[in-house]
Amino acid sequence: MNTGLEGSYVIKQNKKLALGYTTGSCSAAAAKAAAKMLFTQKNQDFVDLMTPKGIMLHLKVLEQEFTREAARCAIKKDAGDDPDVTNGVLVYAKVALGSPEGVMQKHNTPSPYIVILGGTGVGRVTKPGLEQKVGEAAINRVPRRMIREGVAQVCEEAGYRGDITVEISIPAGLELAEKTFNPRLGIEGGISVLGTSGIVEPMSEAALIETIRLEMQMRRNNGAEYLLAAPGNYGMAYLSAHTSLSLEQAVKYSNYVGELIDFAVELGFRGLLMVSHMGKLIKVAGGIMNTHSRNGDARMELLAANALRGGAEGETLQEILRAVTTDEGLAVLNRGGFLEETMKHVMEQAHSYLDRRAYGHLQIGVIAFSNEWGKLGQAGPVEELTKALAEVGKIQK
Repeated sequence: MNTGLEGSYVIKQNKKLALGYTTGSCSAAAAKAAAKMLFTQKNQDFVDLMTPKGIMLHLKVLEQEFTREAARCAIKKDAGDDPDVTNGVLVYAKVALGSPEGVMQKHNTPSPYIVILGGTGVGRVTKPGLEQKVGEAAINRVPRRMIREGVAQVCEEAGYRGDITVEISIPAGLELAEKTFNPRLGIEGGISVLGTSGIVEPMSEAALIETIRLEMQMRRNNGAEYLLAAPGNYGMAYLSAHTSLSLEQAVKYSNYVGELIDFAVELGFRGLLMVSHMGKLIKVAGGIMNTHSRNGDARMELLAANALRGGAEGETLQEILRAVTTDEGLAVLNRGGFLEETMKHVMEQAHSYLDRRAYGHLQIGVIAFSNEWGKLGQAGPVEELTKALAEVGKIQK
């Protein structure tokens, strides 16, 4: 089937990866098709939708049903080559004449008043700080605009100027929600309807970075002044085993150290306590603010440089440079009696680069650990930040 994306791809890691389309595009296309069904009283085999990215989609319309008052249909999500949990789900739109009871009607406007609701499988916002208000369906701003524009176009063609209600539902979203960030963001009962361009670009870093920012913004809007952060599951496991801090406070920042600092400053946090595996933190000690291996490695070179500062020399440095993992390098340092002094320099360097990234606008404490060696060192006001976060945790309980 020709969807309009044939031959469209991005290059990632020297591979061609096919583009897809978002849940927002599916919702808008389904709503537009349902509106056409309602006003023409005919099935629609396909629907055309112009995305904000400027790509015209030509999508097959599924599971159609209509009466004189309402119509409903579905569009199948295609995420292209992106490992998206929503790939293949059906996104439904029901379009009905009139507006729900209690909704203000605007008959004095030249265009129809379009009410957008979230049905089964579409999450509902339960905490402030997201695009939609508490209690609203988690249908983001751009998909809402796309839905309104598509339905309004059909209404204009049909000469209809009354109220109209669009309900988006994603039945599979009830189960899929647990595989997304939604529970951490305070979105319950389903998944979000997302997309700013209407197009899914495989392995998009921008989407993950925006999710991290959203979680931080939600916490700030709920009054949090201090932030606890870990790269991923290793960091969360360390926090659980070695601290009494609530994991509900912790934000996972993946490899995006620089963005974590930037967002914390932008959102007005007073302090940040970072807990990081040594394999990532040693890169930060060299000023590397995205710790993914494709952006920079130099782990052993940086460990050797700090070992030199700590008094190591000769064969010890050569052994470190030959090591494959940081744990192996740490073992070399431990045998030579240089581990503690080296870690002091690593922590000083890492904290210096983090503080420099924040331009002094943020209290930053950092703890380094490894699964084999446990806690390796810390820098900055760790105790002060731990105490502040512990107090917040007590209040939340």
